[in-house]
Amino acid sequence: MTPRQSPPAATARPRVHLPWAALKPVLALFLAERWPALAGGALLAALTVLAGMTLLSLSGWFIAATAIAGFSAGTALAFDVFGPAAAIRFLALARTGARYGERLVTHEATLGVLAGLREQLFRGWAAPGAARALLARPARVLFRLTEDIDALGQLYLRVLVPAGAAVVAALAAGIALACVTGPLAGAALGGGLLLLGLGLPYAGARAAYAANRRRIHAMEALRARTIDLVAGQTELAMAGRLPAQRRRLIAADAALAQADHALNRTETLVGAGFGIGGAALLAGALLLAGWLAQSGEIGAPVAAAVVLGTLAALEPFAALRRGALELGRTLLASRRLAPRLAPQPAGVMPLAPPAGLAVRLSRVDFRHADAARPAVDDVSVVIEAGARVAVVGASGAGKSSLMALIAGEAVPGEGTVEAVAASTLTQRTELFQDSLRDNLRLAAPAADDAALWAALAAAGLADDVRAMPGGLDARLGEGGLGLSGGQARRLAVARLLLRDTALWLLDEPTEGLDAQTAEGVLSSLAERAGGRTLVVATHIRREAALCDRLLVMAQGRVIARPVRGEPGFDAALAGLRPD
Repeated sequence: MTPRQSPPAATARPRVHLPWAALKPVLALFLAERWPALAGGALLAALTVLAGMTLLSLSGWFIAATAIAGFSAGTALAFDVFGPAAAIRFLALARTGARYGERLVTHEATLGVLAGLREQLFRGWAAPGAARALLARPARVLFRLTEDIDALGQLYLRVLVPAGAAVVAALAAGIALACVTGPLAGAALGGGLLLLGLGLPYAGARAAYAANRRRIHAMEALRARTIDLVAGQTELAMAGRLPAQRRRLIAADAALAQADHALNRTETLVGAGFGIGGAALLAGALLLAGWLAQSGEIGAPVAAAVVLGTLAALEPFAALRRGALELGRTLLASRRLAPRLAPQPAGVMPLAPPAGLAVRLSRVDFRHADAARPAVDDVSVVIEAGARVAVVGASGAGKSSLMALIAGEAVPGEGTVEAVAASTLTQRTELFQDSLRDNLRLAAPAADDAALWAALAAAGLADDVRAMPGGLDARLGEGGLGLSGGQARRLAVARLLLRDTALWLLDEPTEGLDAQTAEGVLSSLAERAGGRTLVVATHIRREAALCDRLLVMAQGRVIARPVRGEPGFDAALAGLRPD
């Protein structure tokens, strides 16, 4: 007989730790951006709540007192109707005005804070190396710019303002009841309201945290897989991966639906908790008011004011029902964005080199994150002003890393980098869905049309632009759609020409272009360079031939430095890829 096995012990549910510390840079940015408006909005929200509570309490007292006074003619004639009626009208107008002002101020402050958040986020993404990391996960970048920023914007509207108003309502209700019935009843009501209004949202945030995290991951996956399916369907079909990609898309959608279901269930439970708790507090206030009125300690009008005042005090807590879920989403967004929202270094621009030099690197090492070996290893280079130098070598030799160090886009682990201000023409032409004029003005925002046409003419693109409908106002599609590859590259050259810097860094400037277009681009660059210093990273012969000196790299080191006229120069050129 097989011995009976005891059932496995129940696995303890992992404890949820909410990342409160991640809110610190967010709140600091809130206060730095619009603290007067934020404080004003919170104050108006508190005034709205107080006006509403007073209005409902006074209305209940007035209706009950008027009804009792109407039992006898003498009492009715002596009863002051005009004073309470005027107060009720005033409170109604004050509540309406405060509510309108609250909406106006809080939303304006929120929009201002969101603008500051985006600016700080872009500053964080401008840190060295950040752009390359972002290109690897475009869906994540999109989520940061949209969903995460919107979640942080909800922190003030959905969490902080309702929580502040709820605390004011609880304190006001407790103090008012204490003045009428005694401190014990006031403390019980105020404490019950605080426990209900703050405890339930906190419990809801903890319960919704894991579902919010699953929802974010599922939404990111759904967006990324949808984009991959739409943009890469030709490649997927050729590889026979379309059915697999559709299954991955369906799986992401199912995960998103499950997370939404969990969040809806949590919201329902929080709402039920508010309903039950609110009903219990209201029933307690009704029983207390009835008992005190029956014992003769308070009159019926005051009893009506107590019950209706308690009902009004419950109103701001209803807004926290949704805030409970928003809190979990906000904490997740804060944790994800906090590293980029923290104050960034003032900059890592290279030091200025001595007079007569454009670039000087001294014993520089640079290693990519998690790389097994350095991309640049103990490199020392001196480039005189006006020189034209080509950095050549096989793919992975360290050419682009060396260019990034000179441009200030990478921080050396060891050694020093000195360089004058530079303009960079990267391998990839970045064009945006905007007018041709605005794509050019990214390089020189103050440039007039004459300067733009001069740059286009120098790049050999002026005639093509004149032939387009709208000329400089012609709209480009996403990624420069509407231009050929050669036209897009020439537009990038025109943008480079608009920047008046002494150093040009050209990273494979004609990669992917046909020979005729490439020759035109190189001719434009050579003609317009003038006395500028050129540093060209390349493995193509036609690009290296533009220069008078070569830096041959292998495994992150400079292994040769031939100059034009030396035998090694022609040999190094001959070893590069032909045009």
